[in-house]
Amino acid sequence: MENKKQFENVGDALLVRAPAKINLSLLIAGKRPDGFHEIETIMAKINLYDEILIEKSQKKGIELVCTGKKWAPQNKDNLVYKAAEMLLENCSKKANLKITLKKNIPAGTGLGSASSDAAATLIGIQKFLKLTVSSQEIHAIAAQLGSDIPFFLGGPMAFCTGKGEKIKQLHKIFDFQAILILPNVSVSTKTVYANYEDNNKLYKELNVKINDYIRKNRIDLIVKMCANMLEVSCFNLNKELAELKFRVESSGIKSLCLSGSGSAMFFIIEKNDGENDGEKLGKCQNISNQISGCETVFVRNNKW
Repeated sequence: MENKKQFENVGDALLVRAPAKINLSLLIAGKRPDGFHEIETIMAKINLYDEILIEKSQKKGIELVCTGKKWAPQNKDNLVYKAAEMLLENCSKKANLKITLKKNIPAGTGLGSASSDAAATLIGIQKFLKLTVSSQEIHAIAAQLGSDIPFFLGGPMAFCTGKGEKIKQLHKIFDFQAILILPNVSVSTKTVYANYEDNNKLYKELNVKINDYIRKNRIDLIVKMCANMLEVSCFNLNKELAELKFRVESSGIKSLCLSGSGSAMFFIIEKNDGENDGEKLGKCQNISNQISGCETVFVRNNKW
């Protein structure tokens, strides 16, 4: 799967691509006074995209149309609609827009698809309507809509803290290829966090190692840790995912990592693994055969 451009003009319309993400690490520092959890995570965009087409509409206001092979809410609950509405209100701008969301990334998988869709909508409408709105204002709107959304406004990889809205770009290029496993399971992020049991000792151990590796620009070593502190909570709630991970790893595959709160899992194939592209693709096919019923996708790190 190749990297595609972020923007593309389609006649008088603007096509914006919204990439999925994976969490290369995810630590939980504890619960905040506001009820949210304090997190530390390295997120990386991958070249699996939803597509958002923005064009002028004959109908008044915002018209949202959802297409594609994956489910998305067709109403005002969709973050695409909310992002468009909030941006226009912030700019005191009245516009009649038709927004078509082509959904390729499954929801409830920890890949950030709805958040990415919202970010793509914000920057897409800004570009399409040539709105004079600052990046700080866009970031503020994104943070109000959801904790993961600010990440998708920036570069391909970042260290995110707070609820996820505090972004520190990681400019060291970390090229990777990954096999992404998409179980037919939708996981509730809210429920996974609600069932999370604090483990301050583990957090401190992982925090020291990961921050040291970040300082040394050794993202590759962080990936090898496969550190996701939400995994226990997710697997306790979804036993079939724990069984899937065990089955794949028992077949000889290296450690399988959970993305976000799940259900998607992945493992990174680094260039120094001594495998050529044919071997990597063959391994991907082998996994597909072993885990019947799961969609398996070969992805790379996104470039923007």
